[in-house]
Amino acid sequence: MLNVHFFTFNAFSENTYIISDHKKDCWIVDPGMYEQRETDEFISFIEKQQLRPRGIINTHAHLDHIFGVNALKERYNIPFGIHRQELPVLQRGADTAAMFGMQLSGVPVADNYIPHGIPLQLGDDTIEVLLTPGHSPGSISFYYAPGNWVIAGDVLFNGSIGRTDLPGGNFDTLISSIRTQLFPLPDGTVVLSGHGPATTIGDEKADNPFLS
Repeated sequence: MLNVHFFTFNAFSENTYIISDHKKDCWIVDPGMYEQRETDEFISFIEKQQLRPRGIINTHAHLDHIFGVNALKERYNIPFGIHRQELPVLQRGADTAAMFGMQLSGVPVADNYIPHGIPLQLGDDTIEVLLTPGHSPGSISFYYAPGNWVIAGDVLFNGSIGRTDLPGGNFDTLISSIRTQLFPLPDGTVVLSGHGPATTIGDEKADNPFLS
């Protein structure tokens, strides 16, 4: 059974996740550490838990979700993966940082592309990859049925949805992604979002004002 731990980092209050198995192997999802103290906190947790990072897998490549990628690649010599359709968003990282008056010490280089529909393997466990564009063109979600959770990035929030006014965003596409990819999941599935508290598929079906 896979475990999930999360941190909230940077000025955008972005949620960074660690997925680990019983052998202490782990994936890092959407590392958003911006300040050195955040990076120190994150690495300290990994070392205290004796985890072994095996890769970085991102739901998407917006600025607040990639701040910590290079630091982790350098420290652990691990690959960084995104969906291929997200590459243009990644490549705009430096320009986006400048717009917000922030610094990005080099745009991360994607080492591999994560295809949707082909499960990811961590030890004996597999995670389904769902293509959920709309917030960004190559947004993907990571669904783990045995644990009853999905890491959905900025697609679906507690009582809200991801913004669609950024380059590559599209409202109708986002709504379709939620209805066709996330809402078919069991109602009790916990949605671990890129910002804010967790929710469930059932709660968002019932109460989300954008989707009810």
